[in-house]
Amino acid sequence: MAKIKSAVPIMIQGTHSDAGKSILVTALCRIFAQDGYHTAPFKSQNMALNSYITLDGKEIGRSQGIQAEAAGVIATTDMNPILIKPTRDHESQVVVHGKPLKNMEAKSYRSDYYETAKAIINTSYQNLSSSFERIVIEGAGSPAEVNLNDRELVNMSIAKMADAPVVLVGDIDKGGVFASLVGTLQLLSQEERDRIIGVIINKFRGDLSLLEPGLAWFEEYTGKPVLGVIPFINDLVIEAEDSLSLSNYNTHKDQAKELDIAVIHYPRISNFTDIDPLDYESDCHVRLVENVSHLEKPDVILLPGSKNTIEDLMFLKEKGLDQAILKAHRNGAVIFGICGGYQMLGEMIEDPYHVESNTKRIKGLGLLPIHTTLTKEKTTIRSRGTVEVSGEKLDVTGYEIHMGKTTCLTGLSPLIQLTNGVDGSKNQEETCIGTYFHGIFHNDEFRWSFLNNLLIRKGLKPVTLRESYEERQANEYNRLAEHVRAAIDVNQLNQKIEQFALRKRETR
Repeated sequence: MAKIKSAVPIMIQGTHSDAGKSILVTALCRIFAQDGYHTAPFKSQNMALNSYITLDGKEIGRSQGIQAEAAGVIATTDMNPILIKPTRDHESQVVVHGKPLKNMEAKSYRSDYYETAKAIINTSYQNLSSSFERIVIEGAGSPAEVNLNDRELVNMSIAKMADAPVVLVGDIDKGGVFASLVGTLQLLSQEERDRIIGVIINKFRGDLSLLEPGLAWFEEYTGKPVLGVIPFINDLVIEAEDSLSLSNYNTHKDQAKELDIAVIHYPRISNFTDIDPLDYESDCHVRLVENVSHLEKPDVILLPGSKNTIEDLMFLKEKGLDQAILKAHRNGAVIFGICGGYQMLGEMIEDPYHVESNTKRIKGLGLLPIHTTLTKEKTTIRSRGTVEVSGEKLDVTGYEIHMGKTTCLTGLSPLIQLTNGVDGSKNQEETCIGTYFHGIFHNDEFRWSFLNNLLIRKGLKPVTLRESYEERQANEYNRLAEHVRAAIDVNQLNQKIEQFALRKRETR
């Protein structure tokens, strides 16, 4: 890969997945932007089922979209040129510059597509490097995955391509942080270790003085400085990308909350950030349900997006969740489906081109008289329209990511009136609702109206004052930046970045 000489890069790598790389990159994007640097995020290859739609209707990893927002710049596909979306075991959809290329198995991707992917990544980085002053690069997993390092495209190969210094992040909340950091360093080559300008310990809880002897030992043993210890931050309203974040949700009902929202957690759940705004409402308890025994008696059953709608619908039927959902609906639960979840609510889903599965057709839950046919072409678009719920008309925005077209079999009421058509469906009682709009609950007025109508149905008083999710999320970028500034010496970090760049220039 050709080396880039323009922008000053910094790369964040972790000892393992969910060490906090994405959040730290988000924080640094905000910090550098606040300090006057024209900053962009970059992740060469992202494996995720949570997507972000750019202004021109392209699909990238959601974290890179969020990081661009934190940096105050418009997200582009150069920030995440390759997105890999798992569809089934050993197979994924490969999205290149925001558009699906094809489904590939991991082995064929590594053997047949590696050189092409490397060239695409290099070109995207060069584009960013010529347009920005600072680039914050995010790695994936761990750089010490020795079984993959000969043809990896996400960690040290990218640091070498960008000639970037690396900060290694360890998660102390999971335990064994010193072993993880030391072990990772020892599994790297000398050239790779030389790129690491320091480490950051993340998600710390407790008395820092008790950790200090370990920090001193680590610096003496490895020769690498500890650039900071970041305390665990509670209730951060910044959307996660990694499915490991779903472990934060409970399965059983919280009796102290007025509204119980059960989210069906199927194996290929995607764009699960759709549920985040609900979770931050004080009267809502959002929980994940994988088994009939966990369903209990919710007020709402939410069927989220799916990367493989047919196989996830099979999962519902195998678990008996399909019948449990129908029973709960008869007993008064409101059913809400988004994207793949919307498709499941219908009479039938057909896959004539085997887009998702070898199964050509499967019966849906039959809650809405709609019929879905999966298509070869993928719809990725930002959308806006007007929704009417309980006689109230509200403007909504969202984004669509789906490979399928849904038609109504009867005169069913649409959910959203678009400028050039309609989206979604609802029954007359508005107890079964479906839409292709991801981000529907990010619309404050719609979410507030929906939740207050649920309270009224239960004989409770509606909440007159709720917090804007959009405003809270915007404020959270600043809170995150302030939190990280207090934990690391940004001036020291900048000095080490500049020293690394100077040392590299002198050795050329």
